Amino acid sequence: MATKAYLLIETSVGRTRDVANTLKGMDGIESVDVVTGPYDIIAVVSGADMSVVGNLITGKVHAVQGVVRTVTCVSVGP
Repeated sequence: MATKAYLLIETSVGRTRDVANTLKGMDGIESVDVVTGPYDIIAVVSGADMSVVGNLITGKVHAVQGVVRTVTCVSVGP
């Protein structure tokens, strides 16, 4: 069963647009929105299972220059 998660991303000052543009080109990222509030970006991530989603976040998203912190909210509903 596929896993879907909302990724709340905090970026370093002045890097939000660069981070958003980089994320838009990654496999497994369905959407990327720049938002206001405590986080700078909310991305929807999906993968075959939680392991795939976790590897995408820790291996690729965290490696993007300008990403300071992330919070992952796994979808549990339909």
